[in-house]
Amino acid sequence: MFQYYCMNPIAKVGLDGFRENFKQTEEVAQADGILVRSASMHDMEFSDRLLAVARAGAGVNNIPLEQCSEKGIVVFNTPGANANGVKELVIAGMLLASRDIVGGIAWVKSQAGNEDVDKAAEKEKKKFAGTEIENKKLGIIGLGAIGVRVANVAKHMGMEVYGYDPYVSVDAAWNLSRDVKHVLNVDEIYAECDIITIHVPLMDATKGMINEAALSKMKDGVILLNFARDLLVDEKAVLASIAAGKVRKYVSDFANATTAGQEGCIVIPHLGASTEESEDNCARMAVRELMEYLENGNIRNSVNYPNCDMGVCDKAGRIAIFHKNITNMIAKFTAALGSNGINISDLTNKSRKEVAYTMIDVESPVTNEIIQTLEEIDGVFRVRIVK
Repeated sequence: MFQYYCMNPIAKVGLDGFRENFKQTEEVAQADGILVRSASMHDMEFSDRLLAVARAGAGVNNIPLEQCSEKGIVVFNTPGANANGVKELVIAGMLLASRDIVGGIAWVKSQAGNEDVDKAAEKEKKKFAGTEIENKKLGIIGLGAIGVRVANVAKHMGMEVYGYDPYVSVDAAWNLSRDVKHVLNVDEIYAECDIITIHVPLMDATKGMINEAALSKMKDGVILLNFARDLLVDEKAVLASIAAGKVRKYVSDFANATTAGQEGCIVIPHLGASTEESEDNCARMAVRELMEYLENGNIRNSVNYPNCDMGVCDKAGRIAIFHKNITNMIAKFTAALGSNGINISDLTNKSRKEVAYTMIDVESPVTNEIIQTLEEIDGVFRVRIVK
């Protein structure tokens, strides 16, 4: 029996996917797995029992990844599960910025009780005139699950689409419209595009990537959309660019004191994935990832350990070993098992930067003594008996 703990409310349709050998617990220290959305885990003390954390969403900045890696705790996310919801809001944000819909609605609201509002509207509407997006150039920085969807919709809306992503995956490339112009230098997007939208993860290399220097390369009157992470953008530099007439509108899905209520900013309270469908999709995916790992040791969509899949174990036992990605580890594992009379039927090893994951199927039951022998090997973080 496995136990799981929910740090945030998780959609029931996802929790209903757990099999009978899974039980929800109200004691986090008793959990084999944790499901989380936005709750911060940085100050948590993780119990030795905890094996995995599944984030029902894409971003994992609320989870201490390095600490989890060193303790052999696998962290999952749900890439693409909320992509359609975010895509739709990006398109809405683009339209809101191109046409002064927000300003027009605010004006009508201010006319409550005016019997002649219809006549006044005909005089005032020119103040809220905008531009169409057809034939405009859209630059997409990051061609992941969301960026690809935005690109394809924009093409159907008659836009000329430029895409930049030096690490675009094979799956993304297959799903991307052939009419999207794939550029090799982000400066080309800055120089050519009327509207720019960002869809990259927040990392040291991307933090503050839209800064004063980047803004200076953009066209006058550019519309900038940020539905990825607020820290990707130097928002003070954006406000200065709005005041100077360089940026026409800045649309952000991240409410904060810098941009809230500022001229030229349309700030949305983080609604990108706040749809019933997105929450359901994320919950289902997170539950599937957690079950597959706890039951079989297989890792899919981890952000701190490599993906690794050996299917369902049909041998006497399966061992999972979390360790440093250094030389001679496999030889030490096989030697330790061999000296204890354990025959190996199958083995796989995958690495991700400084860490690695090894699964071994064996012909006879694994004892605690064997596990202790493996744990004593220098460079091993954790050893788990999957079966």
